[in-house]
Amino acid sequence: MITLIRIRTLAALRDSLTEAETEAEAARTEADKCLEQSGDMLDHLTQADDVAEELRADLAQSRLDAARLEGELEALRAQVLLDTEDRQALRTLLRAVRKQNQRAHRVYVLFRFGELHSIHATADAAEIAAEAEGAARAGWTPHTTCCDGTTVPASEVRWRIQPVLLGETR
Repeated sequence: MITLIRIRTLAALRDSLTEAETEAEAARTEADKCLEQSGDMLDHLTQADDVAEELRADLAQSRLDAARLEGELEALRAQVLLDTEDRQALRTLLRAVRKQNQRAHRVYVLFRFGELHSIHATADAAEIAAEAEGAARAGWTPHTTCCDGTTVPASEVRWRIQPVLLGETR
């Protein structure tokens, strides 16, 4: 069978073929670009995977470091508590030592007509005790001698305060 084609149809088919070939070439060019881009994407994906793996390793190391630091922190907190307790114990000992050092080196003995009435830590405390028993508030002087230089017997002195050194023997 013989097929008859008209020239116009033949020209149209040739134009369509040229157009299809141009489109095919453009499609091949576009496919090559896409293939090149997919290669670049694959490279980027590989780099991203490498970075992600490094970050995972860094995260694991950071977790280990954090756990170690938490242990050290707990040990330091315990040490601080011990140090605080030690400081408190030292303060208590220091207070006790200071109290012992502040103990009087002398006491004040209050006599009434030569007889022991009471013993006091300070001269003021002895005066207050005597005043509470009726002694005059003013005029406290040492009564070792009388106005003319003679010694007054202790039994004739109404109130007398005499300091006595601790540890002294007489």
